[in-house]
Amino acid sequence: MQKRMKARYLKMSGRYLLFVFLIVFAVSMYSKISVSDAATNVNRKKTTKADRLIFPKDLVYMGAFRLPGCSNGSNWEYSGYAMAYYPNGDPNGPADGYPGSIFAIGHDHQQFVSEIDIPRPVISRTKNLSELNTARTLQGFRDIKGNMFGELEIPRAGLAYLPPQGSQKTGKLYFAWGQHFQEFEASHGWCELDLSNPKPAGPWHFDGFTNYATNDYLFDIPKEWADKYTGGQLLASGRFRDGNWGGQGPALFACAPWKDGNPPAPNATLKYITPLLLYGIQRPGMNEIENSDLMKMNDFKEADEWSGGAWLTAGNRSAVIFVGTKAIGKCWYGFANGVVWPIDINENTVYPKVPPWPHDDRGWWSETIRARIIFYDPADLAAVARGTMKTYEPQPYAFLDIDKYLFDPGFDHKRKKRYLLGAACFDRVRGLLYVFERRADEEKSIIHVWKIRD
Repeated sequence: MQKRMKARYLKMSGRYLLFVFLIVFAVSMYSKISVSDAATNVNRKKTTKADRLIFPKDLVYMGAFRLPGCSNGSNWEYSGYAMAYYPNGDPNGPADGYPGSIFAIGHDHQQFVSEIDIPRPVISRTKNLSELNTARTLQGFRDIKGNMFGELEIPRAGLAYLPPQGSQKTGKLYFAWGQHFQEFEASHGWCELDLSNPKPAGPWHFDGFTNYATNDYLFDIPKEWADKYTGGQLLASGRFRDGNWGGQGPALFACAPWKDGNPPAPNATLKYITPLLLYGIQRPGMNEIENSDLMKMNDFKEADEWSGGAWLTAGNRSAVIFVGTKAIGKCWYGFANGVVWPIDINENTVYPKVPPWPHDDRGWWSETIRARIIFYDPADLAAVARGTMKTYEPQPYAFLDIDKYLFDPGFDHKRKKRYLLGAACFDRVRGLLYVFERRADEEKSIIHVWKIRD
């Protein structure tokens, strides 16, 4: 009897242990599968992001080139405010891998536009300007804006080329002009590519948005993206204003002036506009963007200067970039030597003495500066266009400091040099990014070139 009971007990124990083992095995396998799936999902997400975005490591430096001499009463000193790549320019140029031409604004006193060819860039290890090739003038400097804007104090400007849109018969050179202090002024327009007879149209108001967020850099938006998210608004326009009157970061809008007329009437208000990036809120009739620290770009400083932009593409990968001068370290309003000028003033405010030259320019300053490119995810801007993200929610996912490529980095207070980079433009077919370095060739700008890695 005892033997039978013991055998039965052992048999049941064995079944129990087998049952427990099977449960443990199943849980273990399920956990492994779950962990494996989770790891696969994470990797898939990382791979997807890497596959669709352009990163700093994808920009290969190709070198730089110099700008030509003067023409038609203007030159390239104190230049670099605006530039546009024209794919059909310089048709008889050499087959050196750098076809097309660049339209750009010269001396900031005249704000005239010239067209230049694109020579092969050269990498000078010793930063020797004499080693660089020099661009040729294709069209001399001309005033394409006519009498639209008058004299501009601390001007801001943008240029972009687009092929014919809507009922247009010819491609246009789009422009925007502004200045340091403005009050909802008409600022945008277009002209023909023949600078001797530009036939400018405009200026136009930018819907109800302040000039402080709209009338500086211009660049084209890829057609597929624009058709999908902005109803075919192919032109990007925006501005960053030092301080925070334009918001606490660069602003960007998609627009389509050709949808408002061919051309819209002078002083018309453009209506086909989609906000893509704005670090604050535009209140009706308010000249300054309402903002707070809850609506700012990461690492924003009032002394930043984002002076150009481009929508980069390489196959299925893309990025929206802004180029400019990044303020580093402590930031203040006042003078370069650290003297602070009061901002919040009342009847008891005491003002300091203005420092002697060369520290007598008042504005936003920082301890040091770097030439920087910041990268935004176009998917975030698409979410803003769809209304699923606020305009101040997108943040840069990467940045690239490029001081090591510059010929004259850093402050030069004796020359009143405080900004390193100017405008940018992009050859989408060949993946070539062009960026102004301001006042690097004595007082002339030079142009640096990067190629997006395939």
